[in-house]
Amino acid sequence: MKITPLHEWIAQCIGCPAVDFNRTTLERHQLERLNWVIHYTYEHSRFYRERLANTSKTITSFNDFSAFPFTTADDLRADPNRFVCVSQDDVQRIVTLPTSGTTGESKRVFFSAADQELTVDFFKVGMSTLAGPGDRVLILLPGLRPGTVGDLLKIGLERLGCTATIYGPVDDEEKVLRLIRELDANLLVGAPVHLHRLARWDEAFQILPKKQIRSVLTSTDVLANTIRANLQSIWGCEVFDHWGMTETGLGGGVECEAHQGFHLRAADLYVEIIDPVTGQVLPEGEHGEVVITTLTRSAMPLIRYRTGDLSRLITGACACGSFIPRLERITHRVGAGIHLGSGLLIQSMLDEALFQIREVLDFSASYQKSTLSLAVRIFGDEFESVEKAIQNSLRQFSIIQSEMKIKISLAENPVQGNPVILHKRAISINH
Repeated sequence: MKITPLHEWIAQCIGCPAVDFNRTTLERHQLERLNWVIHYTYEHSRFYRERLANTSKTITSFNDFSAFPFTTADDLRADPNRFVCVSQDDVQRIVTLPTSGTTGESKRVFFSAADQELTVDFFKVGMSTLAGPGDRVLILLPGLRPGTVGDLLKIGLERLGCTATIYGPVDDEEKVLRLIRELDANLLVGAPVHLHRLARWDEAFQILPKKQIRSVLTSTDVLANTIRANLQSIWGCEVFDHWGMTETGLGGGVECEAHQGFHLRAADLYVEIIDPVTGQVLPEGEHGEVVITTLTRSAMPLIRYRTGDLSRLITGACACGSFIPRLERITHRVGAGIHLGSGLLIQSMLDEALFQIREVLDFSASYQKSTLSLAVRIFGDEFESVEKAIQNSLRQFSIIQSEMKIKISLAENPVQGNPVILHKRAISINH
């Protein structure tokens, strides 16, 4: 097993010789960068000039930093322009993130050319975990516009010596599979459910030669254990997972061959885990809300930004041999899920239950008045048998009480031709 390529890359980024690179030197660098971003934002950002007005501008420890105020998604929605630290001429790309409701302002995140170059470099190094010169990669993420995640990933892969093709999100399984065959692509990058649909379709119609897909990287959504296992079983490939969001600069962390959490982009990000209720920083190893501070961004740095993701920092060194911080797989988000008398029902539980059923390609879920409603997309026309299998699978969870009603319907006609895609959505709650 090789050590994550991020290990050597981070040492180079912080200017540390390999023989001197250890957790102490990494933390010393992060502390220096935290002081830099505090001063930089205070001087250049209208938002942080006000937010940090009554805060010391120099810290000597991470404990000092834990007293700094948080930045929230509401802050970004209120007036994102107040965060910007460079002139509009220096802004290379603006990403607008829609609000979760029907009204209200959207979040906008600004990037300079230098910010995007850092992301390309991370993508190049991160993808070298599973890709190398001569590999043929199909990118199933948005990427037709310059500066989008797929576009930056393509640039990084080409610098790695790969041939990269952008398709975009999967909208037609047969069309995409035939393109994979035509390109002789051996690596895929996409959302977990999209890749799972492709694999199930290929399993049914046998479009790809066996063993064509060597590796896949999943991103943009939680990777269910069931999906990972199905991809490995159907294609015989190795599955790697990535964590990141627009606010982290698109890239955040990626698994190594040990698959023991996301190795973080630690030269560019400082990650804390806090109690989502009290805001107190939690010891390493405890679960809480992920908070990020960007250490190298010039256009729109963020200080102690509450991501809403729930996870933990994994203690100890990875089996690959690296000590750089690792984030455990995200399970769900703050406030997500359904609070029941016996616990919390979250999207990942439904993923694990439904995607073990061969005929299920996709689903959406909602909950109202003690009824869990599922709209499923399936292969074939044996809806009654699929419905029974779903009921049985869900009833295995003790949290789903016997008195809870489970209503299952078809999202569309059984799969034939080129169906309209039903994208999996997080559980919505309407009490």
